[in-house]
Amino acid sequence: MQCTMLKAKIHRATLTGVEPDYEGSIALDRALMARAGLLAGEQVHVLNLNNGERLITYVIPAPRDSGTVMLNGPAARGAADAAPASDASAGR
Repeated sequence: MQCTMLKAKIHRATLTGVEPDYEGSIALDRALMARAGLLAGEQVHVLNLNNGERLITYVIPAPRDSGTVMLNGPAARGAADAAPASDASAGR
């Protein structure tokens, strides 16, 4: 049997930007990725704390110490209000 468990969580991060024309993903500051133990390309769940929406995407690294938390692609279209979000990574 395989169990999927929560590996890490970034709680109440505020989006710093959106890029609707990008192919998809969430860009995270490399320092934040390191503190949370996230790897480039790792699957994450992003939760919009304002409306309860959840999406699944993958992490791409943004410049270290930039503070970047940016949704890209179709997911960015629903986050134009830069809502607080939680980012959780599941591991097996």
